[in-house]
Amino acid sequence: MSAEANISRDWPDSTVNVPQAPLDSEKDAAFTGQSQEPEDLIVDWEGPGDPLNPRNWSRRKKWAATITASAFTFVSPVSSSMIAPGSDQVAHDFGVTNEVVVALFTSIFILSYDYQFLGPLSEIFGRNRIIQGANLWYLVWNLACGFAQNTGELLAFRFLAGIGGSAPLAIGGGVLGDIWSAEERGQAVAIYTLAPLLGPVVGPICGAYIAQKSNWRWVFWSTTIVTVGVQMLGVLYLRESYAPFLLEQKAKRIRKSMDSEKGPVRIVKSKLTTDDRTWKNVIKIALTRPFVLFYYEPIVQLLAIYMSYLYGLFYLFLTSMPLMFQGTYGQSVGASGLHYLALGIGVSGASQIGARLMDYIYRVLKQRYGGVGQPEFRLPSMVPGSILLPIGFLITGWAVQAKVHWIVADIGIVFIGAGSILNFQSIQMEVAYIIDAFTTYAASALAAAYCLRALCGFAFPLFAESMYDKLGYGKGNTVLAVVAIAIGCPAPILLWRYGKQVRMKSRFAKHAVK
Repeated sequence: MSAEANISRDWPDSTVNVPQAPLDSEKDAAFTGQSQEPEDLIVDWEGPGDPLNPRNWSRRKKWAATITASAFTFVSPVSSSMIAPGSDQVAHDFGVTNEVVVALFTSIFILSYDYQFLGPLSEIFGRNRIIQGANLWYLVWNLACGFAQNTGELLAFRFLAGIGGSAPLAIGGGVLGDIWSAEERGQAVAIYTLAPLLGPVVGPICGAYIAQKSNWRWVFWSTTIVTVGVQMLGVLYLRESYAPFLLEQKAKRIRKSMDSEKGPVRIVKSKLTTDDRTWKNVIKIALTRPFVLFYYEPIVQLLAIYMSYLYGLFYLFLTSMPLMFQGTYGQSVGASGLHYLALGIGVSGASQIGARLMDYIYRVLKQRYGGVGQPEFRLPSMVPGSILLPIGFLITGWAVQAKVHWIVADIGIVFIGAGSILNFQSIQMEVAYIIDAFTTYAASALAAAYCLRALCGFAFPLFAESMYDKLGYGKGNTVLAVVAIAIGCPAPILLWRYGKQVRMKSRFAKHAVK
């Protein structure tokens, strides 16, 4: 099989391909009928047990990288939602009365997630340097948010911080695809997908008390302090994991060590490296590959639409919780923030159950279907998630509307958290399905899916307050439940039945998962 064919597959665990050495003399060449011109030296892994292959890292090193990538992914969602409870303080200080602008203080951070060029760049320059460099960019601009003197500065700094914060969400899934096999990936993805949903839970709880006890500026300064700690974890435990990049670095080392005076010069290149890596093509690929994947890949389109619906509903509900408990129940900013614990209980509890079941179900189905793994084998956990989500919306909405005890509303919030994480674990941020289907191009495929998701996460919270003002919490959440039933319930059935057919039309994904 050609090297080019392997570009669209998961990288093989084969040996270094060293063609026959060049002949010693023209006489020998004439005798054998072969040309003296040397063949290219193609660099691959040193056998199936090559320690440089990220798939052969020790489990301890793999989990260290997974937890560190999850920590990077946790910081960004915390920052995205932490200002929500203190947005009224910001509005008061800056004299803002428009409710849409107040909502923008939170959601504009999500809008910048739409700039997903960092994911494809990691497939060219390596995961590690992009994810850590982007985190430093986020750190600088998030710190600047705490010093903003007007609305324009705060919105601009939030947007710029969000660009750096988007990198772990786009690249972290690629890291998991680099180091874990499909059979082992479920628990790692469960932890990784927990971070983007647990972050928006922890953020408002901390933000509410910080805003109440101090002021909104410390919301940004405190997250900056935490980010410094996460950056230190990255320096200590996060190593380069992208196989094509590692093989290219190996090829460069061999080229430097070869003495061209001892014989004809041989071209040394990685088995997974494309020939044209000029700056023009590098930038072109980074900026266009996610959109090319979105345009040509039906499975990416379907998953992007589904994740967008999930993310939009989740962030709409997330930003509306202070309205419910401060407005209807008259609770303080700090007390209302504690209700995010109910969301956290649902997210973390369902995540742990899902993590234990996902790999088990995958192995059982793989054995049942002839020993060949398929991304669709991760879909069964979507079924309970698709049921719990609309039930949670209905319980919470009508409990708040009727002003019954707040514990009833919290029970509904637990269901919302559980339903969200079960769906995200199967589809997403997010990741297992796309990583399985697009292994080598996972970061670009995730970037393509995240673009639409980011737009929905940005737009949905903007109309939350207006919707609840006109419909009330009961009817408003009923609308959300109907949407969840109409889109969420048929999704696992349709993807299970037709997902493989759609995926087999892919230029990149049809050979994935062995």
